[in-house]
Amino acid sequence: MDIDADTCLKEWNDLVQDYKELEALNREYILKLEEIGELQAKCIKGISHQKYRMGVISKSLKQLNTKETQEELQKSMTRREQQLREIEQTLPKSNGIYLQIILGSVNVSILNKSDKFKYKDEYEKFKLVLSVIGFVLSVLNLFTNIRTLELSFMFLLVWYYCTLTIRESILKVNGSRIKGWWRFHHFLSTVVSGVLLVWPNTGPWYQFRNQFMWFNVYISVVQYLQFRYQRGVLYRLKALGERDNMDITIEGFHSWMWRGLSFLLPFLFAGYLFQLYNAYTLYELAYHPEATWHVPVLSAMFLVLFLGNTTTTIMVIPQKLVKDRVKDQLFAFKPDHRKEGRIRDKNNKDEKSE
Repeated sequence: MDIDADTCLKEWNDLVQDYKELEALNREYILKLEEIGELQAKCIKGISHQKYRMGVISKSLKQLNTKETQEELQKSMTRREQQLREIEQTLPKSNGIYLQIILGSVNVSILNKSDKFKYKDEYEKFKLVLSVIGFVLSVLNLFTNIRTLELSFMFLLVWYYCTLTIRESILKVNGSRIKGWWRFHHFLSTVVSGVLLVWPNTGPWYQFRNQFMWFNVYISVVQYLQFRYQRGVLYRLKALGERDNMDITIEGFHSWMWRGLSFLLPFLFAGYLFQLYNAYTLYELAYHPEATWHVPVLSAMFLVLFLGNTTTTIMVIPQKLVKDRVKDQLFAFKPDHRKEGRIRDKNNKDEKSE
């Protein structure tokens, strides 16, 4: 098919016009970005001013004689603090020390709620995928005795926990309320994995090897259950309290599995006891003639993991149970509008038939 010069010129001129529109749109976009940056700076400055003035007022409240006015102002200030926290969630935040060291001054703030949900969901998927890979490698190591495969698994653990610490720090910047212990737990697990990686293949290692692989098999199963739990909680939060008729979350995860953590608790505590058993076994192996410094160090770190995990979980349980009872009471008295609507429709039909 022959195309003449006039047709080509016409198409090019049309494309030039489209480009001019694109260029104008891009200029407008750049101006909006600059405007957004200025507005963000003003909001941050306004929040700082609010906090400073509230601090001054708080000091004045202590000298106030009228108790009613003092209580009223205190409630208003508490409400204002919550409002300021909500505003801060929409503004960029500075990185913590750890992220400053790893990433520098790169902005990792996620300002869109949908993007925050997506990032948290990807974080849970990342843990699931690595748990499956860890499960497979642990099983292979149980049935084989290949040093290269062992070291590959240890290196995977080091990389996995290092990556988790970075991802969790980004979550923290974006408003995650993850407990301090769980973050420290992953830093300590990185050190544990590093010590395991450099532990020479002496007699104590071969005595502990199979136990450690079985431990990782079990932990992989528990992490899968935790993924199901976290996925259910995540989608429930996104739904903002809306529940399906069957009272299940996405992908068929029943609410009784995650409500109050009652389903997960036995598996979690069994894993903690396994950590204690690892610490005891390594303590016994520390007296082995071929034992190196790795053995007592790992024993101490597994003991710290057991104590920290057990203590933190026991402290969290009452809080979770109280919240769960409140939610159950709310849902118990929540009217089923769909059922009421069906009853009204039926009554209307009966009236018409009469």
